[in-house]
Amino acid sequence: MKNKVLKEPIYAERIVNAVKLSCSMEEMRNKLKDYHDNDIAQSFEFLNRAERNLLYSALDAKWLAEIISYIDNPSQYIEEIEIDKLAEIVNEMDADDAVDLWRDIDESVKIKLRPMIDDETKTDIRLIYSYDDDEIGSLITTNYICIRENLTIREAMHELVRQAGENDNISTIYVVNDKGCFCGAIDLKDLIVARENVELKTLISYAYPYLYDNEKISDSVVKIKDYAEDSLPVLNRKKKMVGIITAQDVIETVDDEMGDDYAKLAGLSSEEDLNETTKESMKKRLPWLIILLFLGMGVSAVVGAFEGVVAVLPVVICFQSLILDMAGNVGTQSLAVTIRVLMDEKLNGKDKLKLTFKEMKIGFCNGGLLGVFALVCLGVYIVLFKGYAIGTAFLISGCVGVALLVSIIISSLVGTLVPIFFKKIKVDPAVASGPLITTVNDLVAVVTYYGLAWLFLIQLMHIV
Repeated sequence: MKNKVLKEPIYAERIVNAVKLSCSMEEMRNKLKDYHDNDIAQSFEFLNRAERNLLYSALDAKWLAEIISYIDNPSQYIEEIEIDKLAEIVNEMDADDAVDLWRDIDESVKIKLRPMIDDETKTDIRLIYSYDDDEIGSLITTNYICIRENLTIREAMHELVRQAGENDNISTIYVVNDKGCFCGAIDLKDLIVARENVELKTLISYAYPYLYDNEKISDSVVKIKDYAEDSLPVLNRKKKMVGIITAQDVIETVDDEMGDDYAKLAGLSSEEDLNETTKESMKKRLPWLIILLFLGMGVSAVVGAFEGVVAVLPVVICFQSLILDMAGNVGTQSLAVTIRVLMDEKLNGKDKLKLTFKEMKIGFCNGGLLGVFALVCLGVYIVLFKGYAIGTAFLISGCVGVALLVSIIISSLVGTLVPIFFKKIKVDPAVASGPLITTVNDLVAVVTYYGLAWLFLIQLMHIV
C-alpha cells in the first residue's frame, strides 16, 4: 500500500460534504477530482457505510483502486464493496498494491474473486508471492515501460505511447536486448527531444543501476538511497527484468527498516503495531526479556561477590547506579554510531579498526572529564553529607572517578566491537540491542567499580 501521508486529511470536512451534499453522482465526481487520492482515502473513516456505498457507486474501479491503495487497513471496507466491483479494483491495481490488498481479503471472498481476476494480474500476484518478505522481489511492481534496444526513435515513441495507456511509471524507460535481457535505461526527456535520425543506442545509459530480485531488502537500502533514482529495475539471475522498485517503495522500505532497527534497539524481536493483541506483543518482547533476565542475574551475582566491600565501606553503594548508568549510556551511544557506520557495505578491516580506536579515544576523553567532575563534586558531597574527613572523602570520590573513566572506555569498546562481531557472523548488528549492550556494560562497570574499591580503598588505603 502507498504511504499514509497524514493521520487525518487536510480536506476531510470538504470531502465528506462533497459526498453527503452532492445532488448527483456526476456532481460528486467533479468535486472529488480536486482532491488527492490519499485525502479521499483517509476520509473514509468519517463517512458511514451508506455514504461509502454511494462513493463506491460513483467512482469507477480505476479511481477506487488508486484510493484504496492509500488505506493502511482496508479490510473493513473490502466487505462493503460488491464482489464484481472488487474484482475490477484488483485488476486495475499495480501488482504490489494488488498483493497488499489480496492479503487483507477474507479467504471466503478470495474463492469468489479468483475466477474474476484476469490472467495478467494473477501472474503478477503469483510472481510477488514467490519471494520472501525480506527479498527485493516482494516489493516490485510490473507497472513500467520496456522497449527493445534495436528500435528507431520513431518506433520507440510509438511503443512508449502504446504502453503508457496501461503503465504510468514513464519517467524512465527500460531497455532490453534481443534476448530479453536488461541492458540499460533512457530518460523520458531525452527520448522526447531526440531527433528522428539519432540512433536509440546513443540515448541508452548502459551502466544504469539495478537490483537482483533475491537480494535482501536490508542489504539493498543503502544502494537504493545512494542512487536516488525515481525507480530501479529488478532483475533475476538471468538478467531478465521481473519488475521495478519505485521511489515510493524505497520510502516505505527505509521506513520499515528504520522501524525494525528501532524495535531491535529497544529489545523487541520485531516492530509492534497499535492494533496487535496482547499475546502478539508479548511474543515480540518476551524472548529478549528472558535473555536479559539471566544476564541481570549474572550482574546481581557479581554484585553479591563484592558484599564484603559494601559491608566494610557502605558509602560506595551510593554511587553504583551512577557508574552503571554512565557505562550504559556510553555503550548505547557507541552502538548507535557503529550500526550507522556498518550500513556502508564498503567498510573494510582498516576502517573498522579506525572506528574502534576513535570510539576508545572519545571514551577516554569523555571519561576523563566526567571522572574529574565526579572526583570534585562527589568529594564535596561526601564531606558535607556523609561526614567523612576531606582526605578520605576525596579518596573515595577519586575511586569513583577512576572507575568511571575505566568503565566508559570499556563500554565504548564493547558498544563498538559487539555489533562489528554480529556483522562478521552475518547477524543483523541491530540485534546487539541497547538493552543487551547496557546489561553487558553493567557487568563490566560493577566489576570495575567494586574491584577498584576493594583493591584501592580497602587493601591499599585501609579505609573502613
